[in-house]
Amino acid sequence: MSVSITLLPPRPERNPRVIDAPTLRTVLGLLMIAAVFYLTVCGGLFVWQRRIIFLNDSARPDPVLAGVPDVAVRTLRTADGLDITAWYQPPAKADQPVVLFFHGNSGNIGHRGGRIAHNASHGWGTMLPEYRGFGGNPGSPSEEGLTLDAEAAYAALRADGIAPERIIIWGESLGTAVATRLASAHPASALILEAPFTSMADIARSRYPFVPVNLLLKDRFDTLARIGDVTIPLLIIHGDQDKLIPIDMGRHVFAAATTTNRVFWVAEDAGHNNLVESGAHEAAHRFLDRYTTPAGTRHHIAQR
Repeated sequence: MSVSITLLPPRPERNPRVIDAPTLRTVLGLLMIAAVFYLTVCGGLFVWQRRIIFLNDSARPDPVLAGVPDVAVRTLRTADGLDITAWYQPPAKADQPVVLFFHGNSGNIGHRGGRIAHNASHGWGTMLPEYRGFGGNPGSPSEEGLTLDAEAAYAALRADGIAPERIIIWGESLGTAVATRLASAHPASALILEAPFTSMADIARSRYPFVPVNLLLKDRFDTLARIGDVTIPLLIIHGDQDKLIPIDMGRHVFAAATTTNRVFWVAEDAGHNNLVESGAHEAAHRFLDRYTTPAGTRHHIAQR
């Protein structure tokens, strides 16, 4: 008896590295959805970035409600033709300083009436300009726009006969970038920065690490690049519990400064919005008494 054996060809083994067509279509579809979502997020941040940065209160503030009924409400003309509002409290004496104050990215000057009152209690004057797009002003805020607003306020003080050695440029939060840029270009008595940041790009990267910030950001507010051009006495005030602008940013700005007389003052247990309650004004007065008088012209670099 004969036995017939038929040999079948071996079944080809499936290559685990080869993705079948349905799976490939699924993967490509998911990648396409992710790409569209990513581009939508990036596009939205690009289009809406100034609304994220500038949380402006467009209502026109009332000096009476702000607790400073005696301030002069002035109109300043900017180089690009806008008429912006500023509150001005003259100093008690002709030889007293005037604080040129630039506020942060939110609210309006009506929320800073206490600054004027505090300075007046020491006999100092205050020029508190409002940014374009804030506090009933025309225009829309931008870095270049705020720079023109600052220039208009400085020019108004000079036109009033206020000498540079009587002008103290003071900024808080976003206003520190505005103040630094002004102080890097114009003479003044001193520069005070409350909770400064290195640059808007650095802040954006910390908040949106997945976004190509350098490609999308319109307003740089690069304090780190300009602080080295400041030659007047510099005081930096920062809270060691600041969660919005970490104190390390303030330290980086301080380290990049080259002016002879500079002080870094730490407000212990303070955050971003309670520096005044934590002694910022008192620290500023001690600093100014020491470094803006003839006895304070000696070289000094200090940190606290």
